[in-house]
Amino acid sequence: MSSKKAHHSAKHHQIVSDVLKEREKREKTYREKALKLFPWICGKCAREFSGKRLKELTVHHKDHNHDNNPPDGSNWELLCIYCHDNEHSRDQVADWYEGSEAGGNNKPSTTFKAFEDLANLLKSKEGGK
Repeated sequence: MSSKKAHHSAKHHQIVSDVLKEREKREKTYREKALKLFPWICGKCAREFSGKRLKELTVHHKDHNHDNNPPDGSNWELLCIYCHDNEHSRDQVADWYEGSEAGGNNKPSTTFKAFEDLANLLKSKEGGK
């Protein structure tokens, strides 16, 4: 590997590392605040958490903005990892369906028409008999 590529790779690695450290630091801060503010119960399934299992309780941002961390915790809710995953999955599915209402002007996902010329093929076979 050339020294230029090695330098670029090291720089890229450092940037990614710095971003991950900053995110971890930010998450730790608002997670600690949320754990002090709220009971250690999942806001969806109502399971209680304590001890080693407390790590399974996550902070969900209601508006999905991880930078919106008001000191009163009004943008947070504690969710277990399973309910948190489900919450985000539902949003992804809703986003996918958002533009696909019945009767809408949605473009087809493909332009391939498998049976487009089937009638002509059948007619030519019948004519050849």
